[in-house]
Amino acid sequence: MPATPMDLKPIGIIRSPYATMADAPHQGRFSDQESEIIIDEAYRIGLTDIEHHPHLIVLSWLDRAERNTLTAIPPHDLHHREHGVFATRSPHRPNPIGLCVVDLIKRNGRTLRVRGLDVIDGTLVLDIKPFSRGIDCVPDKQRKPITKNER
Repeated sequence: MPATPMDLKPIGIIRSPYATMADAPHQGRFSDQESEIIIDEAYRIGLTDIEHHPHLIVLSWLDRAERNTLTAIPPHDLHHREHGVFATRSPHRPNPIGLCVVDLIKRNGRTLRVRGLDVIDGTLVLDIKPFSRGIDCVPDKQRKPITKNER
């Protein structure tokens, strides 16, 4: 499939304690580290009422990730087996879009103090959405295993 031009406009930048990918946790939810999301002045009005949401979904552009990787070995895989990148949460993927659910600690103007980000300092923010337990959580239920023929 040929690449199509996309007009993504970053809305801000992340200030985190992580200088390199090796410094960042595998999952931000496992970290108590705090970071700041600084929203560009042009998008300030978009933050109206964000402080009413204790958790946010942050989409970012992982510009230092590899874009030609199609397999990855997840850190939790005890057998160190490769999986297709779309079956993992690896930052290395054709379109390195980061997704983190963060705790909103405080809003100060156009700066959001958050906990739970796992990205490198200077990462660009693509979008922020409020997390909704009723929409974003899938209830646990028994599901039929996928058969070999369905794969």
